[in-house]
Amino acid sequence: MRHLAFVTVLLTTMTFAADASAQASEIVPDIVYGHKDGMALTFDVFKPQSPNGAGILYMVSGGWRSGWRDPAQAQRGYAPFLEAGFTVFAVRHGSSPRYNVAEAVDDVTIANRYIHAHAAEWGVDADRLGVTGGSAGGHLSLVLGNNGTDGDASSDDPLLRVSNRVAAVVAYYPPVDLRAWRGPNQRFPALDFPAEDEVRISPILQVSADDPPTLLIHGTADTTVPVEHSERVFAAFEQARVETEIIIMEGAGHGFRGEQATQATAARVKWFVEHLAN
Repeated sequence: MRHLAFVTVLLTTMTFAADASAQASEIVPDIVYGHKDGMALTFDVFKPQSPNGAGILYMVSGGWRSGWRDPAQAQRGYAPFLEAGFTVFAVRHGSSPRYNVAEAVDDVTIANRYIHAHAAEWGVDADRLGVTGGSAGGHLSLVLGNNGTDGDASSDDPLLRVSNRVAAVVAYYPPVDLRAWRGPNQRFPALDFPAEDEVRISPILQVSADDPPTLLIHGTADTTVPVEHSERVFAAFEQARVETEIIIMEGAGHGFRGEQATQATAARVKWFVEHLAN
């Protein structure tokens, strides 16, 4: 368990040159994993040219808003994962302002269970699934990592009978404690959620020894989600003896650019290769 200041030495430990124009061998769009208020909840599947049998759930979320993009265009953002052989599941949830954070958590939890139950259909081992995202997507990634269960064999619901534990998490600049953020918020209306949901949707309060290996990447100049969020949950993971690392990007704000984006991407893919691909 290490605390890392990000230096260029990290890149020398891993040769990483994902082609930004990498194409999926197949795109399966708009898989329906549930319904809400008469609307479909969906994700897209991006299959790599040379699959390694592992998958990554990518949380399509910013400010707990989850937008749709033409999958043929969206795949460019998943090129580093596809190049490394990972099947990508781009998961969308019910969006703010209509739905709050707790409802977004419920949606991606269902999506996670659905993907576990059907993983073999896409040539993926359900025991080799990771999850990642940035900001709200990082928060949702931590929630899925920290709240996984083995499933209830006695349940009448087939989705509840399967394990929904993920094997690795990478979270970019995630908010981890939503208790102080709850209430009407003009910029992030999703934060107007019921008080009774505070604990279950705050990853810092859900850390336990059986959580998956988790990498946190955060910038020191982030004014939207201060770096203390990642530092606090990193300390909690260490105390619980969870395999964890934190990478602090000096001077980086909320969103990585240029060389810092390249470094963060390399670290994220490296983490998944180490914990899912082998």
